[in-house]
Amino acid sequence: MGKLTTHILDTATGKPGADIKIDLYFLQDEGWELIKSAVSNTDGRCDGPLLEGETLKVGQYELVFQAGDYFDAQGLDLPDTKFLDEVVIRFGVPDSSEHYHVPLLVSPYSYSTYRGS
Repeated sequence: MGKLTTHILDTATGKPGADIKIDLYFLQDEGWELIKSAVSNTDGRCDGPLLEGETLKVGQYELVFQAGDYFDAQGLDLPDTKFLDEVVIRFGVPDSSEHYHVPLLVSPYSYSTYRGS
């Protein structure tokens, strides 16, 4: 059974990114459709998969992480116009029976991701 999961690591502190809003979109013919919203827990993860089983479909997805709000809540002295605010990761799911883990490693000035398992 396929599923989609994520987690967030604040690479500036080496700690999980807690309380970060995450929006998940799916590309339809009409454009991007919001299909789920979640908030990361104290471990930087969602309490369950974002999608699993029949809800995970072949196609293009977009995860939007509200990193700017997270860094504001940390009390960091950042400019009003942040270098990173919303972090958008677009990715494809070619086989809905597999596990797609899309982590976000983020700091106020950089981010990276990869396909985990």
